[in-house]
Amino acid sequence: MEAEEYGRFSLEVWDSIAPGWERWRAHLEKAMSPVRQWLVRELAPGPSDTVLELSAGPGGTGFAVAAALGDNGRLISTDFSPEMLEVARRRGAELGLTNVEYRVMDAQRIELDTDSIDGVLCQNGYMLMADPAAALSETRRVLRPGGRLALAVWGAPDHNPWAAIGAMILIQRGHMQPPEPGAPGVFNMASEERTRGLLQGAGFTEIRTEEVPVAFAFDSIDDYVSWTGDVGGPFALIIRGLSDEERSAISEQLAEAFAPFGTGGGYELPGVCLTAVAH
Repeated sequence: MEAEEYGRFSLEVWDSIAPGWERWRAHLEKAMSPVRQWLVRELAPGPSDTVLELSAGPGGTGFAVAAALGDNGRLISTDFSPEMLEVARRRGAELGLTNVEYRVMDAQRIELDTDSIDGVLCQNGYMLMADPAAALSETRRVLRPGGRLALAVWGAPDHNPWAAIGAMILIQRGHMQPPEPGAPGVFNMASEERTRGLLQGAGFTEIRTEEVPVAFAFDSIDDYVSWTGDVGGPFALIIRGLSDEERSAISEQLAEAFAPFGTGGGYELPGVCLTAVAH
């Protein structure tokens, strides 16, 4: 799929699943709490800083920074999906945040001045972009000298059964094609070597990476399937289009594959994010 075509498809997907992200916001925030804490700590924002969040989704990671910015600081919460940005805007209003600006923005073409930002956050966004190298170069451009980027992407598939197992089943059953190397997707930046190389190519010279574990809890297989159909990016569209019979067959395979992660009252599916802070 060409970059322009992928961009249109991706926008359609994320606009369509924004309501699902709003419904599952608390669940997602709980699961991703260790990553959010890591990103906020490593970004180390100060009072009066201007922080840009790319691919903000519901906005939770950036909102965790907003309190540290004070009345004179500013969080620019951005997403390329207008519908997702509205989810963030509603959440920010619920939290009573007054130092947040919301902007629809493509991270591959950041509409901000050079050297205008003190810090950039991006949680699980770069690997889904058609051109992460361009997005990271744009990130470097808008950062002031001494500014830093804190990012997270998903680690290796074998450390992320919450996504890898379901994807494997959908591929085996002919509902999707195996991902092409380098194509946008959950595991596109899973290797430390690739992520570091992209950062270096964008002009970052001081880079530190770390793996941060997370866990997704579900009451049942049906709970997991519903979650995937609500928040699972391109997977969501596939799940929504399945017949009841096919959905049942996939649920049986999932139950067998997820058995090692059973908790007695449901399932706890592990995951690992590759995080990085760069200057």
